[in-house]
Amino acid sequence: MVGLDGGRQVLLKNRIFRIILASDIIQQSAIWIRNMALLFFIMEQTNGNPMAISLLTILEYAPIFVFSIIGGLLADRWNPKKTMIAGDLLSAASIAVIILLVESSWWQAVYGAVFVSAILSQFSQPSSAKMFKSHIPEEDVPSAIGITQSMSSLFIILGPILGTTIYQWAGLSASLIVLPVLFLISAAILSFLPKEVVVAEKTKSTFRADLSAGLQFVNSEKSLKKLFLIFSVIGLAAGLVQPLEIFIVTERLGLSKEHLQWFVAADGIGLLIGALITVVFTGLLSLRYLFPVAVFFLGVTFAVEALSVWPILTGVFRFANGILLAIVNTAVGSYIITKIPTEMVGRVNGIFTPISMAALLLGTSSAGVLAQMLGILPVYIMAAVICWIVIGPSFKLHFQKDTKNELTNGVNI
Repeated sequence: MVGLDGGRQVLLKNRIFRIILASDIIQQSAIWIRNMALLFFIMEQTNGNPMAISLLTILEYAPIFVFSIIGGLLADRWNPKKTMIAGDLLSAASIAVIILLVESSWWQAVYGAVFVSAILSQFSQPSSAKMFKSHIPEEDVPSAIGITQSMSSLFIILGPILGTTIYQWAGLSASLIVLPVLFLISAAILSFLPKEVVVAEKTKSTFRADLSAGLQFVNSEKSLKKLFLIFSVIGLAAGLVQPLEIFIVTERLGLSKEHLQWFVAADGIGLLIGALITVVFTGLLSLRYLFPVAVFFLGVTFAVEALSVWPILTGVFRFANGILLAIVNTAVGSYIITKIPTEMVGRVNGIFTPISMAALLLGTSSAGVLAQMLGILPVYIMAAVICWIVIGPSFKLHFQKDTKNELTNGVNI
């Protein structure tokens, strides 16, 4: 355990961490204002056309598959400070163009805002990871990841409220005008990062060569391959149940569809508390059986949701599941930053994201077909079994620090 007078106070005094955290908070605010404003606007323009609304989701997720890898490559090749600032400035410029188009009655241009913003957001996270790697002591990285995840979890709860309030109060134009202002403020804050940062040695290699080197590195590390496999399977299971949650609420629990928000909130609160736990009790991340216990409990959660007819029981398991997922996500994020060589941090992050997202979307796209063929409850049980299948491999992967067995020199697995 790291006390408040120890690692966390040192971390909060770290200028680099404070700057990146402040930028993240502002960017999260902008993203949620954008998401809610465009959702409501398109619903009004299309009279709630499901295809028009689903296109928003497609444009939000599609760039992840290509541009997260490019963002990771750029993070390894470029100065991360300049990369993050450039991303914010380009985001502000793209929104300004969209505002002009919307004011000219080209409302369909809002789709462009989502697509461009989703692309640019893929450049920030790998560069932030590089900054953490270079400027935050290794023992403080779990707390840093925990705090940033706490902010993300908090915005899952408060972000929709913020975006909805601004849209209802001021409308689309004001919501869009706020966005470039927020991105410019974020860029200004990032300008206070050190002028000289530790970056990978510049080479004349091509993007293709760098990507190939990243893939070869991942393929050569048994721990990373296991990590990618386990998270892909978990993403597949989560994708199977995600579109069906509304039916659990209405058919199994006998509640109105509006009650779904409370179970989603239970997840979000669990994620927030779990992230805070990792900040206070960093020793949890080195527990030998943390990962398999979390994977097992995730499967149990799916099974309980399928079988439970008591809303309180379902909500409690959703809440507990959020806590465990936050702890595991922090462990994985810390592992990637602390154990991956500096010159590979961006690429590993860029490769990991689309693999996890592809598995999630594969599950989501299959959920409806499987539910029609088998029923809602069998699909949930299937998701539970899928999680339990990877319990065995997860026993061989843990995140305990071992200075004698660093990555690339024999991983502690």
